[in-house]
Amino acid sequence: MPTPSPRSPRRPHPQRHAPRSPVRPARRSRRPRWAMRAATTLSVVLLAAAGIGHSVISSIDADIARVDPFKDMKNRPRAGHGMNVLLVGTDGRDRITPAERRRYRLGGAPCRCTDTIMIVHISADRERASVVSLPRDSYAETPPHTDQVTGKEHHGHPIKLNAAYAEGGPQLTVRTVEHMTHVKIDHYLEVDFVSFMKTVDVLGGVEICTATPLKDSYTGLDLAPGTHTLLGGEALQYVRSRHADATSDLGRMKRQQRFLAALVDRATSSGILLNPLKFRDVTRAVLGSVRADRGFGADELLDLGRAMRTFSPSSSEFTTVPIGRMGYVVKGIGSTLKWDPVKSRRLFASLRDDEPLAVRHLDRRVTRVDVAPQQIRVQVENGTRTAGLGKRVDTALAATGFRTTRRPVSATAPAARRTVVAYDPRWDRSAKSLASALPGSELRAVPGLGPTLKVIAGADFRGVRKVRGDEDVEKAAFGVVRGDEVGCS
Repeated sequence: MPTPSPRSPRRPHPQRHAPRSPVRPARRSRRPRWAMRAATTLSVVLLAAAGIGHSVISSIDADIARVDPFKDMKNRPRAGHGMNVLLVGTDGRDRITPAERRRYRLGGAPCRCTDTIMIVHISADRERASVVSLPRDSYAETPPHTDQVTGKEHHGHPIKLNAAYAEGGPQLTVRTVEHMTHVKIDHYLEVDFVSFMKTVDVLGGVEICTATPLKDSYTGLDLAPGTHTLLGGEALQYVRSRHADATSDLGRMKRQQRFLAALVDRATSSGILLNPLKFRDVTRAVLGSVRADRGFGADELLDLGRAMRTFSPSSSEFTTVPIGRMGYVVKGIGSTLKWDPVKSRRLFASLRDDEPLAVRHLDRRVTRVDVAPQQIRVQVENGTRTAGLGKRVDTALAATGFRTTRRPVSATAPAARRTVVAYDPRWDRSAKSLASALPGSELRAVPGLGPTLKVIAGADFRGVRKVRGDEDVEKAAFGVVRGDEVGCS
């Protein structure tokens, strides 16, 4: 890129005999000083806020109970893009007060098992959170391990997923989840009943709605149709209820996802994440009684806090691992849920590849193609003399999902009337999918071009048609919903 030539120095103006007015210099000096004071004040405020945030997070970080779920782990899945957190909800009723136990039906002894298991994937650009619920009754096979209670050595054996925690604690839980999903877990967070209730209370409650009555005699949940603001104990009833309808644990997971979406909405719309003191209170409530791996510290918390400031309900998406067989009976274990091997494999591949799970508003205007745009890499060239056309085509293709280089260039011979899709014959299916997004374009085979397809934008370019791959349509059948789609309907 050529650099501008340096300006020649200004020649001094010849001295005039008439003296300059003293008013003009005075006015010129006031504005810079005022602007400097304002900028300095703003900088001090921002630095102070950042300092408060970091000092608060650092102090809380020191108080977090630590576990080592990755100790001596070998042959782990390859690292993907983004960050994967295994969020585990445990039955921690032993620290609930007697009055709260009676009020929220929390009697009985803790089961020392996981009540909730979720993989929370934060995208590499920190602009999307994908939450996949793993049913507690999922059929699982553990890797070899040592029972933490009895000290007995176990070979790999069938088990319900939530029982892995009872046998081998966080480490066996992480190993079993990685073994089943082939997704590498980066961090581990364990939340109990107390930390859950405190978090909801410090947020001032979370608003949820239901289109049908929800009543569960086991948890005491009793909600009429409509909108309700739930505080800590009531929220716990809502996310724990398995007998509110005929869907049992699967219905409970959908309510948990609905609640998480409402929690994100409450946290991001209330200004809490922009207020260091409120952020401190929420963080203390969340982390004051959780357990986390040693690598989940102040820096990670601050990164998540900054990312969450730009979050909205539409930034989050929720699904449950696809079930292939309900009521799969295993001797000595009972009835389990067996995952669909094909659909679940595709779902977890999307997590590893940092791809969105939800399909946004598929309608008649969207053309289905063999290869999803997210799998097609494209270099755009401007084949005309129209300035900015290459950038316009690149932006439109990227908005439709194609992996453009974001660096359009000019074609060697800019005189194309018709838009051309140049492709290596080995990637002909991708080329046809790309051409479907560019109505009227010409396909041109170029042996040896490689996996990156080339679009030479011609004078006939009028726009990009929306396309979605068959796999995207299949993902929609997984029941993936965004946070802004979990209303009462």
